[in-house]
Amino acid sequence: MIVRALLTAAAFVALATGGAAAQTAKAAVKNADGATVGSIDLTQVSDGVLVKLAVKGLPPGEHAFHVHAVGKCEPPFTTAGGHFNPGNKKHGMMSTEGHHAGDMPNLIVPASGEVAVEVVNTGVTLEKGKPNSLYKPEGTAFVIHAAADDYKTDPTGNAGGRIACAVVE
Repeated sequence: MIVRALLTAAAFVALATGGAAAQTAKAAVKNADGATVGSIDLTQVSDGVLVKLAVKGLPPGEHAFHVHAVGKCEPPFTTAGGHFNPGNKKHGMMSTEGHHAGDMPNLIVPASGEVAVEVVNTGVTLEKGKPNSLYKPEGTAFVIHAAADDYKTDPTGNAGGRIACAVVE
């Protein structure tokens, strides 16, 4: 009887959670010297991808944080290509025509240089084969820029150089 109750409870939990574990991915954040300075944990959620970033050793201030179109992080990180933009939109959260799938809110780094944030990017997915999948043939990467994104200048947001990069795995 106890085994039957446990099996019933397990079946209920499987139904309540959709029966499958959430899709996840990781990315190691590296600086221009090649040192690992943080991590990104990605989880598929109902309305996009939950991005959990934890980094240290960044310069204090406001920094742009984007998904880029190529999964390659060789300093100065231009190998990561432009912003991930499968919908061919204009850049910037303030664009009236919609924004790149890779556009995300700026990071505010305190004097300690350490920051941990969680943000849902509704423009991307971890589902392979979809046009907005972070698992495209060329891969994708997250890039932290030297300056803040102004949320409107196409195609880059005037975000400056690239100071950290992480390939989605």
